[in-house]
Parts: sequence; C-alpha cells; structure tokens
Amino acid sequence: MRIDRYISRSRVIDLKSTDFKGALSELLEVCDFSDENKISKGGLLKKLLEGERLMTTYLGGGISLPHARVKMKRNYLLAVGRCPEGLNYEGQKEYGEIRYVFLLLASEKARNYLYSLASLARVFQDKALMEQLSAATSLEAFQLAVKSVFSGEGDRLPRQHNRFNKLILKEAAKIARGAKCGAVLVFGDTFGGRVEIGETFKDFKTVLIAQGTSEVVSERDEIEAVLPLRAYSNHRFSQLRSAVLIGLTRGIFSSTDRLCCVGGVPQSNQFDSITVVDVEREFHTMLFHNSQMLPSSVKPEVIERVLAIATELAVEGREGHPVGCLFALGNAERILEYTKPLILNPFYGYKDEERNILNPFMDETVKELSSIDGAFIIRGDGVLASAGTLIHVPDYAHSLPGGLGSRHAAASAISQAEDCLCIVVSGSTGQVTLFRRGEMLPLIEKALVRNS
Repeated sequence: MRIDRYISRSRVIDLKSTDFKGALSELLEVCDFSDENKISKGGLLKKLLEGERLMTTYLGGGISLPHARVKMKRNYLLAVGRCPEGLNYEGQKEYGEIRYVFLLLASEKARNYLYSLASLARVFQDKALMEQLSAATSLEAFQLAVKSVFSGEGDRLPRQHNRFNKLILKEAAKIARGAKCGAVLVFGDTFGGRVEIGETFKDFKTVLIAQGTSEVVSERDEIEAVLPLRAYSNHRFSQLRSAVLIGLTRGIFSSTDRLCCVGGVPQSNQFDSITVVDVEREFHTMLFHNSQMLPSSVKPEVIERVLAIATELAVEGREGHPVGCLFALGNAERILEYTKPLILNPFYGYKDEERNILNPFMDETVKELSSIDGAFIIRGDGVLASAGTLIHVPDYAHSLPGGLGSRHAAASAISQAEDCLCIVVSGSTGQVTLFRRGEMLPLIEKALVRNS
C-alpha cells in the first residue's frame, strides 16, 4: 500500500474537539464524498463508534487508528487529526494518551485490506518517524511531516559518510559479482533517512529490508522488492535469517540463490558489513527435496505477522515476565483433530476479519492470551481458530536437542502429522524456533535475545 497516495493536506488538521466522537466528526467533515453515492457521514460516524465499542482502535504510543469499510469508488481515504491534549471517550483513561488520530476508510472492494491496515500500523512502530510528527509545531509543518513520513522522503545521508558508504557498496557489488549472487539485500534501518544506492547494484535484484518505511519505497527504480520486518531482534544474523525466510515465502528469491547482504548499526547512517549467504545451505533442514517452505494454504503475510508477534514476545515478554507460546499455521480443521481445548475458545463467535492475525488490533489480544497454556491454531488466511489448545499427536518419532520442552515436542509432532508450520517461543530462554515437517530452525537464539 502506497500510503502517501491517499493523503491530502486538506485532510491533515488540528482537532478542536476534546472527545473522540467529536474528533471523528471533524475528520469525516474534511473528507469529500461528493463523487460517491449514498455515503452518509452520520452513518459512517455511527459505524465507526460501533466498531470502537467492540474493540478499541488505540494502538498505543499516542496513535489511534479508527477504520471502516465503505461503499466508495476510491480504494482508500486517509484523514489525520492532531490532538496534543488527548481525547475523552466513555471515561476510558487510555484515550487521554491519544495525540494523533488516523482515520482510514477502505472500499468494500479493496484487496488486502487487513494487510494494508497492518502496513499502516507498522509505520507507527518506527520511533524515528513518529518523532518527525511530534517535532512539527505549526499545522503547516505537521502537514508536511505527515506527507514526508509516508512518502519515504527522509533526510539524505550525512556528507561525512557518503565516501565510506560508496566504497562499501562498490565492494559489495564486486563480491556479489564474484560470488555469483542472485540478489543483494540492503538493510535500510542502518539509515535514519532514505537509503541511497543509485545504480550500484543495477546488475542484481536489489531487495530492501526495513522495519518501518518499507512499502513507500517499493516503486523506486533501483529497488526491485521490499521486505518489511517488524520488531525483530537487533542482532544482525537473526534479522538476516528472518528476512531470507520471508523472501523465500514470498518468492522473491529461491532456495538455490546466493545472497549478498549489506548492513550496519541501525540509525548509524553508515554501512559497515558485507555478508554472503547461501540460502540452501542456511535453510537445508527446511528445503530438503525442494519442498515448499510454507504449506500451500498459508499466506506469506500471515507468517510475517506471526513471526513479528512471536519475536516481540521473545524479546519483551509480557509485563516484564518471560512468555512461552506455540503457533500452528495451516489447515485449522485438520490440525484441530489432534487437539483438545484447555479453555473456552476466546475467538468463538467473532467475524473472520475481527479475529484475523493481520488485524493490528489483535496484537494485544494474542499477547495477553499467550500467558495461557496451549497453542494458537491459525488458518492459512490468518484467522485465529482457537487459543489455549492442547496438541496431542500419538505415535510420532522425533529427535530434538536436549533441553527442549513439551511445546517444541508438540510443534515437531503436529508439523509431521499435518501439512502445517509451527513457531515456538521458549518461555525459559526466549528462543524462537520454526518447525516444518518435524525439522527445526532456530530464528533467534537464546543468547541473542538477551543481548538485544
């Protein structure tokens, strides 16, 4: 989703209202629906408030993201309001923390709505970008900051680093050519602003890896693909493994590719390392017999989302305490044949869109439920089928390293019994491990988490 396409300065305002309902009314007022048929702003306001009562749209960090599907010609429409003093809503204290309201309206025919919503929410995870908004004093400055944040037009590289960065990039191109690499991966989070690579890698497929601003640079000529990562370990090798995994699931590169990776300390504005990775060798346990990395029913964006949540739990825990959990992704109906509930299913009765892992407002729900024993069973399209579910697979053979517990054994077993993929967070070490066909691949080692 190119977010900046749906932003107009006329829809970026300073809110006068002190309550949430009034704020929504102001944002709807600056939205022009003259070309749309049968759109009532009063009806939209009612729909937004009904959704708010079911599930808060406050994401934390001062950001509220109310959203709704609308019968309109445009795919998306975005309005932004600033409220330095916070808002009131039914006496709930958290609304007083809101500083920005991003109202997103999407056409009922818009594709990948939840993924677009998640992409927008991911931008808010980038502290550097949010600081650009908070630094704006006047309304005009705020309007420019919003446009800049979502267009990817950040500051250029500091001059003092240009010469050294150019040298690293030239050497990376030489190494990539000599090693016969199929693609070059550039870690964009090395820079606070826009990554400048010019035509250095014009002979290679160039892939940008970044946490926050990824989508907005996807149409740059020198970049062929973007891998958005959210909240992965700061350890470079863990980031690299996760990026390669996502690239494989998306089909950006294949198991036979050799990759040249260029990175540096995040926000340092300076490249300092070049790494060559042989994909097949790195992921040999997952790619034997040229088999699929992902089950055919699992969408790539779903595993990306689950990996992000799992890694956040591994690094941060829950309320300061370590958390262990298991996610099983695939044909939920078949997986559930090997399970029994430990608690009443907390997702029963909700609409698919409301209980989809791609919905950013499910993050806190999943993290809260992670403290309950049992597994999350997730459909390939991201719908959460159950939580607090005991997996029991009889008569299976597995060989696991010593020290791994029942979660890992269950993940190994169910990934053998069914065409699914499992992700396990160790409650004792914080290690994140992926299981496919009984084989395991550590994505974040226990030592790495502690050093992050």
